[in-house]
Amino acid sequence: MHDSNDPAPQPGFSVITTLAALQDRIAGEAALLAYFSTPQCRVCEGLGPKLALLLDTAFPRMTGVYIDCEVLPEAAAQFQVFAVPTLIVFFDGRETLRKGRGVGIEQLRGEIGRIYALRFD
Repeated sequence: MHDSNDPAPQPGFSVITTLAALQDRIAGEAALLAYFSTPQCRVCEGLGPKLALLLDTAFPRMTGVYIDCEVLPEAAAQFQVFAVPTLIVFFDGRETLRKGRGVGIEQLRGEIGRIYALRFD
């Protein structure tokens, strides 16, 4: 059983446990998808694996990080995340895309794909 004090495991994502670590990853990665969630989010249960697959197949040069908003509320506050799931995509340290509830994988693929192609192709 999952301990509520530990971040939920998210295959394909690095788990972020401090605000400083998140800020370092944003600054240090050319492309990063920050996935804000909580263990209680039922929508997120199905979304996480789809996002991991999307990164692996369509955006291999993009890093995925998982932030549990219950464990790291200061990160949620800093990035103005008020509901889960929230996805924030950063390119070269700048927020370029933000998606909340009702995230469609194919729509997300298209929106990230346009920016990703400009950055990496």
